[in-house]
Amino acid sequence: MLTREELPECPVATTVQLIGNKWKILIIRNLVYNEKQRFGDFIKSIPAISKKVLTDNLRALEEDGLIDRQVFAEVPPRVEYSLTELGKSLKPILDAMSDWGTDYKHHL
Repeated sequence: MLTREELPECPVATTVQLIGNKWKILIIRNLVYNEKQRFGDFIKSIPAISKKVLTDNLRALEEDGLIDRQVFAEVPPRVEYSLTELGKSLKPILDAMSDWGTDYKHHL
């Protein structure tokens, strides 16, 4: 997890640093609207993402405290991802982005 000193002074830049790449925002989108996802669910709903890039982004989001990874002691192992309380606080941002994107499409 990043320290305060490592984050940009600007709060917008902080947000962009944490969720600003195209993969992280789509991962968070899935979890905002689906609560829990397994690795395969992400692959199906974000078809352009590679397994390595998905793994790297899931780890980064977990390290930043935005998602939680729960491993179930089963054979084969089952892993589910969900938003932490901090991650859930991103829902209004995703909703606003969705609304803005819909409005933009109507203006074209």
